[in-house]
Amino acid sequence: MPAKDIFHDTVKIGLEKEGWVITDDPLYLDFGGVEIYIDLAAEKIIAAERDGEKIAVEIKSFIGSSAISEFHKALGQFINYKTVLSQKQPERVMYLAVPIATYETFFKLELIQLVIKNQGISLIVYNPSTQEIDQWIN
Repeated sequence: MPAKDIFHDTVKIGLEKEGWVITDDPLYLDFGGVEIYIDLAAEKIIAAERDGEKIAVEIKSFIGSSAISEFHKALGQFINYKTVLSQKQPERVMYLAVPIATYETFFKLELIQLVIKNQGISLIVYNPSTQEIDQWIN
């Protein structure tokens, strides 16, 4: 099993504050001979008469020396995980969680915005200091 990101618990706490129930930590999936571990899976009941929302979250800290290298790795994981989820748990929406400081700088760059749009990446922007979710971007 892979190591947890430095902000794993921060995002988990932020999701729980918003009423999400963590169902898997990590979410294990096996597809096509490959085992993957997505950081978190969560559910939230919207209303009694509606089905619950289900998400999977890959958490990244972007604390390495090269933001673009970190982004390349995160992008590859996100695409692989989203692809497997589409086959194994299509009701679950895949999110990439990034810290607010990284979102406000690196993720605002034109190239990164274009990649996010073209690849259909849904983001959770989290605040490591307050352990809260700042934004949901679909």
